[in-house]
Amino acid sequence: MYERASSFIIRYDKISLEIDNKEKRRKYELYDCWDSDNPIVRIELQEDEQVKIENGSMVYLQNVEIVGKTNSKSKGLGGLVRAAARSLASGESVFITIARGLKNQSQIGIAPAIPGKVSCLKVDAMHQYRLNTGAFLASDDQVDYLIKKQDLGKAVFGGTGGLFVMETEGVGDILINAFGDLIELEVSDDMPLTIDNEHVVAWDSNLDYAIRVASGTFGFTTGEGLVNEFHGNGKVWIQTRNIHNLADRIRPYIPTKS
Repeated sequence: MYERASSFIIRYDKISLEIDNKEKRRKYELYDCWDSDNPIVRIELQEDEQVKIENGSMVYLQNVEIVGKTNSKSKGLGGLVRAAARSLASGESVFITIARGLKNQSQIGIAPAIPGKVSCLKVDAMHQYRLNTGAFLASDDQVDYLIKKQDLGKAVFGGTGGLFVMETEGVGDILINAFGDLIELEVSDDMPLTIDNEHVVAWDSNLDYAIRVASGTFGFTTGEGLVNEFHGNGKVWIQTRNIHNLADRIRPYIPTKS
């Protein structure tokens, strides 16, 4: 079964992500190891070609050099401060890893920290995105993301990045990951979309959204808490599982010091 999204082909039986940009070749391939919730992304690099990967995501490499850099364009102390701000905003590391091919057909394998699907988003002048905490996995070297301040109400009550959210810029491809499955939903002017905060992964940057209580007093009557209500025309990517719910379920079974 196939689903075409941007320049990637996603195949669900033996999952692969296939990119077809300037060089007309496969760059990213996703191996599901017979379990699509635990994929490894294989990235093929030509000599001196670079990609950005989330710090700590490397599984294996062949003829690839990896270098850790502060997660900011600026250098020195200012760059470190900006990288720390990005970390607080996005949940990503203060440092990011640059992987560079040492010869043609070099390879690096990466994997997200949590079990779940990986998907590719095409970034260009018409398609920019905002990312929730921990959504970033990898991107082309020409793709970056900026800190965007959001209003205090969204920062205090929302689950979308706190006081800041991350917004992409540039041209290329970015890989995002989810806890569980990753589903793409449409938003239109006459069909706004309401999503539990903990399930939002990414959304089109042109969408507006508001934070509100699901029902009752902070959702006490329904078991739901705060939700994001998206308005406009665009897409939202959600994850099917909530990592905080999982933590709550296993917490009673974790031994504590007596």
